[in-house]
Amino acid sequence: MRIRIKFRKNGVMRFVGHLDIMRYFQKAMRRADIDIAYSEGFSPHQIMSFAAPLGVGITSDGEYLDIEVKSTDSTEVSLRALNAVMADGMEVSEYVALRQEAKKAMTAVAAADYFVYFKKNEDFSADEIREMIRGYYTDRAQIAITKQTKKSEKTIDAKPLIYQFAPWAMEVAEPNTELDGCRGFFLQLCTGSTDNIKPELVLRDFYEFFGKAYDPFNLQIHRLEIYEQTGDGLRPLYQAGDRIVSRDGAAV
Repeated sequence: MRIRIKFRKNGVMRFVGHLDIMRYFQKAMRRADIDIAYSEGFSPHQIMSFAAPLGVGITSDGEYLDIEVKSTDSTEVSLRALNAVMADGMEVSEYVALRQEAKKAMTAVAAADYFVYFKKNEDFSADEIREMIRGYYTDRAQIAITKQTKKSEKTIDAKPLIYQFAPWAMEVAEPNTELDGCRGFFLQLCTGSTDNIKPELVLRDFYEFFGKAYDPFNLQIHRLEIYEQTGDGLRPLYQAGDRIVSRDGAAV
């Protein structure tokens, strides 16, 4: 049975790189007594894959990994077991059984939402942000950005890869969380395996377009959700599965 897990990564865990997050979850599966399946051969390893690796320093409410299990408890029991072994800054929010036709997380990724907010001094007022986005994104037919590749550089038209770019303020239900009341930018970007663009690249070009100094240490990038493309449009990756209601793996 294939299981899709959605998790949050915040606090000091933002500084843990992708390879260490993989090792972290391998240990978490054992500690939570998840009946995960292993590969065959001389060096068996847990069957596990991640959707879209997160850059160091970026926080997120929408990270995903897929696992294979031989058996499973219900969604509620599994969430409780996993969160009991999570470190501060990590929380599992979804645990669903993937439907038979569902693609693997790493190949299904099509887009991602980001909230980018000012950590110290706000670089622009709300009115300035609105006008600058209009001048940079809304009113332009093309946005030429130079991307660094493994061997060289290439210039691309980023406009088709930026699905949404808007001013945004974050309001959350719990008043003391880090994001509550923060103001900045909302970005929805193409995040596929073939075509993709990183928020850092868009932000740097945005500042340079207006002759402004870009200080990445004054901006916090927070990933909100990852989507796959369906015939009805974009949908969050966890919606490709169903919550498990019993020990025998029955799902709804």
